[in-house]
Amino acid sequence: MITATEARSGKSHRDENFPVASRLVRPRHRAPILAFYRFVRAADDVADHPSLMSDEKLAMLDRLEAALTGRGPADLEAEPLRLALAERGLPPRHALDLLEAFRLDARKSRYADWSELMGYCALSAMPVGRFVLDVHGEDEATWPASDAICAALQVINHLQDCGKDFRNLDRVYLPLDRLAAHSVAVEALGAERASPGLCACIAELSERTAGLLREGGALPYLIADARLALEIAAIHRLAGTLAQGLRHRDPLSERVHLGKPGFALTALIGAASCIVRRTFHRPPMQLSPGTSA
Repeated sequence: MITATEARSGKSHRDENFPVASRLVRPRHRAPILAFYRFVRAADDVADHPSLMSDEKLAMLDRLEAALTGRGPADLEAEPLRLALAERGLPPRHALDLLEAFRLDARKSRYADWSELMGYCALSAMPVGRFVLDVHGEDEATWPASDAICAALQVINHLQDCGKDFRNLDRVYLPLDRLAAHSVAVEALGAERASPGLCACIAELSERTAGLLREGGALPYLIADARLALEIAAIHRLAGTLAQGLRHRDPLSERVHLGKPGFALTALIGAASCIVRRTFHRPPMQLSPGTSA
């Protein structure tokens, strides 16, 4: 059996749709965040490996967990995070949650409804934001807003990659009940262009994703670290722009991503807006679902 390092796809934090530990984050916090990212990326690559059987993936993920928790031999992909956690006195719980998500990916390929998808996001996305907040010493009261944003980012990725996920991995994250409501069979995800029904389904899910972003919109104003607030505000703006694009574009035939100039401008606008609002107007500590931030 190959190792987790040999299963790596070559994808790095610079290839992600959203910033990962950008220069906005304080230098002393970037190393543990990047160690976390590299561990998660390695585990994700195992779960998505096209030629490994499910049992092989699960065994490799178990070895990564054992290495991270110190219950097994050291692993090149786990050791930097294990040391970073020990240095900060942080538990491995968020990384372990993500390993559970990747175990799901190894044995599950369909999600019945939005609630089931959010259960997956609770393991695959929300722990990422929680880890970043923990590294910065932020209060756990910020977790609900962070969870909403992270779930939105995950769903956006699913919508952007819905065709590729189906063709390459036979994996469908679009809830089956929403596909059925629009009279769409999962096989439609393998077409060159999205049918009107599939476009309508994606638009509906984009609207629900925008609702998650509204729920999390207060996060940049709830946390203490101003530089982290700027990064979150930039990510939030980027996510809102992509969610809007998914309402009107076809991810099967079009690239629903921002080019470098659009990415930079959108992130800058988000960060600048955050500076203004943190300086002149702090919103209430909580926003009700559906309220614009």
